[in-house]
Amino acid sequence: MSDDPGDASDLTHTTAEGNAQMVDVGAKPDSARRAVARGTIHLQESTVAAIADDGIEKGDVLATARIAAIRAVKHTWETIPLCHQIPITNVETEFTLADDRVTLTVAVETTGKTGCEMEALQGVTTGLDTVWDMTKAAEKDEDGQYPTTAIEDVRVLEKEKTAEES
Repeated sequence: MSDDPGDASDLTHTTAEGNAQMVDVGAKPDSARRAVARGTIHLQESTVAAIADDGIEKGDVLATARIAAIRAVKHTWETIPLCHQIPITNVETEFTLADDRVTLTVAVETTGKTGCEMEALQGVTTGLDTVWDMTKAAEKDEDGQYPTTAIEDVRVLEKEKTAEES
């Protein structure tokens, strides 16, 4: 990898001097936008069974994680530098339980000047972090470690943009 950062004027989030800046989207037309992200948390089979049976001491894991994911979507602009505050028009969350994992899919919709994939990713990661937090007592080994617990495969599955009709 080269030490030459290239021409700073080619970068969208920096000034000509190399300072960080938010991209100006003011001149862009509004459009309907949708992004879908997904991720998985690997857990012990007994933990997933306890989630399914509502047997986790802290409470309803999936309901809590759903609220956390939605809240994270709505507050993405506060935690990711240079991310625009956008009007969220819809958030959908879907949890899928398998023997040793919980998968969370988050779909976000907006009408505006910039996309919502960061919001979808933020919803997934915060939702899965919440699953971990709610289940950590069940996941710890005798040394207080998490040898098999892992959040993996977080990715944007889809991104759509539709021009608004005048």
